[in-house]
Amino acid sequence: MLAGIALSAFTLRTAVTSLTPLLDRIGEGLGFGTTMTGVFGMVPTAAFAAFGVATPAIAHRLGLERTVLLAMLMAGAGLFLRGLAPGTWTLLAASALALSGMGIGNVVLPPLVKRYFPDRVGVVSSAYITLLQLGTILPALAAVPLADAAGWRVSLAAWSLVGVAAMLPWIGVLWLERRAHTTPGCSQRARMLAEAHDRAVASGDAAPELAHPPARGRVWRSPVAWGLALMFGMTSLVTYSMFTWLPTLFADAGASPAFGGNMVALFSTLGLATGLVMPMIAVRVANPFPVVLACLACFVTSFLGLWLAPMAAPLLWVALLGLGPSTFPLSLVLINLRTRTPGGSAALSGFTQGLGYSLSCIGPLAFGWLHDLSHAWTLSFAFLGLCLLMLATGGWLACRPRMLEDSW
Repeated sequence: MLAGIALSAFTLRTAVTSLTPLLDRIGEGLGFGTTMTGVFGMVPTAAFAAFGVATPAIAHRLGLERTVLLAMLMAGAGLFLRGLAPGTWTLLAASALALSGMGIGNVVLPPLVKRYFPDRVGVVSSAYITLLQLGTILPALAAVPLADAAGWRVSLAAWSLVGVAAMLPWIGVLWLERRAHTTPGCSQRARMLAEAHDRAVASGDAAPELAHPPARGRVWRSPVAWGLALMFGMTSLVTYSMFTWLPTLFADAGASPAFGGNMVALFSTLGLATGLVMPMIAVRVANPFPVVLACLACFVTSFLGLWLAPMAAPLLWVALLGLGPSTFPLSLVLINLRTRTPGGSAALSGFTQGLGYSLSCIGPLAFGWLHDLSHAWTLSFAFLGLCLLMLATGGWLACRPRMLEDSW
């Protein structure tokens, strides 16, 4: 079970950062330009938004274990098919398949941790977040060297092996559970696994919690909800815009494709540190809006550097860029800190992530379209500057010490 959670977590971002360092090379091979590059950057957030809504119904029908197995099957198949894609639209469809599986995995892994490791939720969750970040960093580092050695198709398809590996423990888990329920005298491991599953289902702490219990208020009436949705959405918009366009931006400044991939990896690495630190900060301050302002200062400084002199101090610009999205884990922590009840938390989480990921879809596409329009990065960074103003407004609304249930 732990192996299944670990490998699945590692898989959840491989489709994003294994592609972006190669988009210029793939575009030359398949014949698409910067606008389609923006479309590829938009697909992750669109898939995560859609399957954030759809996964609860799937999990109730199939069960958590079969749902995560389906997720890894979709991820592995999509990653493999990307390497075989004969054209742009086939590549886009294969990417959508892989990212849809990863969107399902985003939703079902946390309750699986709760189901099978109820006394080690903190430790296993920290490991899960760490592996998710490693699955963001390593593909960015390896994409260009793999493409140089074996071609971009092999570089894309190679990550399907991770999805296949993640399927194997879940097949084993389902086999052990079935054996425990049907075979007298089965192994102690199978019995323990089946008993843990049965206890969790009986207590209603796993798949049923995905049903989003009916809330007594209307979440969209609350400024807390709109603030969190704006903060979450604008952070995601900026992050996925940079995941998509950072390699191209450095390539335009004269850097090599490998350098661009390394910068994406550095950007992702800093997200690992902030994801571990931010929850500890958020629970200790009544109003964390000063943290939001510090993140905005990092974003603004980085954007100015990347726009005016990207190769003057690229490590500094990307380091600051990596600290800016600390508002992402802050948003996730505030979902629980700004609600009193499980129903309120579920309603706020659904509204924040559903609306937030939907808003963020436009980021990579708009960033690329504005570059095409002006043949420069000025309008693109001006667009991100407007998004930062919206992030600041959302942060001010979300960070004030009040509860959702008092304002919906």
